[in-house]
Amino acid sequence: MTAEMTAETTPARTAAQTAAAGSGGQTAAAGTGAQTATNRTAAPTAAAGTDAPTAAAQTSAQTIAAQTDAQTAAAGSGGQTAAAGTGAQTAVVRSGAQTTAASMTAGLAAPAATGTGTARVVRRVRLRRDAVCEPAPAAGRTVRLTAPVGSLNLPDLSAGAREAVAALAFGEHTEEDLGALVAARDGETGLLRWQLTLRRLGMAGMLESSVHAVAGAADEPLARLRPIGRGAALPGPVPDPTRQVKLSRFATAGAEDGALVVRAPGSALAVELGTRAAGLLPALAGWTSPAALAQLPSGLTLDAVRQILRLFDVAGLLAYGSAGQEPEATERRFAQWSALDLMFHSRTRRPSTVAGYGGTYRFGDRFAPEPASPPPFPGEKVALAVPDLAALARTDKPLTEVLEQRRSVRDHDEQSPLTVDRLGELLYRTMRRRQTFTGGDRQEHADRPYPSGGAVHELEVYPLVTQCAGLKPGLWHYATDRHELELVAEPGPATAALVSGARESALMTTDPQVVLLVTARFGRVMWKYETVAYPLILKHVGVLYQTFYLVGTAMDLAVCGLGGGDAADFAAASGLDFFTEGTVGELVVGSRPMTLRQDVGVPRREPKR
Repeated sequence: MTAEMTAETTPARTAAQTAAAGSGGQTAAAGTGAQTATNRTAAPTAAAGTDAPTAAAQTSAQTIAAQTDAQTAAAGSGGQTAAAGTGAQTAVVRSGAQTTAASMTAGLAAPAATGTGTARVVRRVRLRRDAVCEPAPAAGRTVRLTAPVGSLNLPDLSAGAREAVAALAFGEHTEEDLGALVAARDGETGLLRWQLTLRRLGMAGMLESSVHAVAGAADEPLARLRPIGRGAALPGPVPDPTRQVKLSRFATAGAEDGALVVRAPGSALAVELGTRAAGLLPALAGWTSPAALAQLPSGLTLDAVRQILRLFDVAGLLAYGSAGQEPEATERRFAQWSALDLMFHSRTRRPSTVAGYGGTYRFGDRFAPEPASPPPFPGEKVALAVPDLAALARTDKPLTEVLEQRRSVRDHDEQSPLTVDRLGELLYRTMRRRQTFTGGDRQEHADRPYPSGGAVHELEVYPLVTQCAGLKPGLWHYATDRHELELVAEPGPATAALVSGARESALMTTDPQVVLLVTARFGRVMWKYETVAYPLILKHVGVLYQTFYLVGTAMDLAVCGLGGGDAADFAAASGLDFFTEGTVGELVVGSRPMTLRQDVGVPRREPKR
């Protein structure tokens, strides 16, 4: 029973030892230090509520602490930060609670190691790095674990189990060491309950699993299974040595907190890779097997490869099959997705796969919120006439008629172009700022004719004019608070590229009279919202498109929303920073001719208007 549970509950990756996985490791250790320190500070108090340790248990903490310090110190130059942190934290535990300090046994079993040659493969577990361990009161037996994705209560824990949870909170250990610790405090009867507790931690996604190559004093982290969101973090069985396998075409890799992290869409788990394990990725781009991967120059043993792929499998990073039999490439439901599109969709529509979702204010303590209005441009200003809304309310077409007449119109009347007054009316009825107010989050909110999540109203509109009576050509900005246009740039190669792109996208034969470039001031949304910030911007763009369509139809204007554009071209034309404010939508607007010359955009089985 114990062996089976041990095999199933290896799920845990470590925070500090990511550092040893290469030059970026020190950043990883530092990046998680604050949260880990919270865990470790809380751990001594948890142990303080336990009964007086037995003589055997009194020596146990010293051994595991020493093992932890030695393993971390041996991890290489990147592991020095982690080693220092582990040593200091162990000292805190020893000084803060003698029970915890004496929790690890001198005669514990050797690490869970397998393999051949000089290097052994060792598996370890620890609490997830963003979890906080809230210890039991002095007379209590319940430990509470809290992470950004939720919390877990562990009631009625024995003294040994409480010490083992405390040990997991400040460092990573083999399951054999933890079992020996519990057995020394609670006897063999407490061991089964501990195995069930450990499995519960894994099922709740509270554990990280790591695989190490240990040779003498050298301890090399190879891979670490890291829970990101909610859900189980229990590695499954090791793959068969000859089974054909490859990296899923949807897997993506990137640098996070100083480590190389590989993720799959829809998975709440990620895998951090050390230097040698990262060398498996090129070989996994094609069909291969664990046995073949063990022959690579990296020198990883077959057992090491199988343990690493075990983590890959539970994180959804692997595809199984063979050449010509690849569901990801042949089945339509998979083939129609690109890796980045599926990752974007999964991240933003599956909250359980991320740590933070929605209005978390993750930058609230780092940056001040951005004001509702951007700073004015220094160029020429053109005040716009204010339309009479009361008169328009009496003369406008009914809403149903406007909805039914709405079309994407790609023809402009070259003989009677759009006027500046008509452009001003369109902007006033769609984009003007009606009022501002400050919310309880210190952010200045705004009110406009169309809705915006959180009232942030991050969108701006830049009319790019080629032909508009009463307004010279150029790139202008509409100041929503003052109802005026500000000249941003005179016509030139950069603005010409924007006009050309809009003309081609709209399938027009001549230049559009006005291109409405819709931008987002990203910080207005990203200061408050996590994970959903960019999709929220795109929703706002869709709302604004329809508002332009309806108002334009009511005004008998030609309006056509575009499906894409080049944000780099806009940055070049406007001089604005690409990462601070950029285009997220475009529409072409002009005067509507009496007769449309193109069938493009007219629904089938309906007459042209």
